Amino acid sequence: MYQRTVSVGSRSGLHARPASLFVQAAARQPVPVTVAREGSSPVDARSMLSVLALAAQHGERLVLSAVGENAPDAVDELATLLSQDLDAKE
Repeated sequence: MYQRTVSVGSRSGLHARPASLFVQAAARQPVPVTVAREGSSPVDARSMLSVLALAAQHGERLVLSAVGENAPDAVDELATLLSQDLDAKE
């Protein structure tokens, strides 16, 4: 199992827009990825309702996990996305 802990970069936390972008990216991964608050049970990163239910706030640390040959690449890509401020104007 490959795991990585990352802080939520979006100023308003992992609410609808950032969560949607995260879930879409998770759905494109070749392996299933889970996400969890530190010390809590993981949820499917491809599930919008589950990701929103985390109610993760800005700066909160989340643990991304995956198993399989492509797990490191999948987790690293999602960690990079999650650490960005997805609400920032382009």
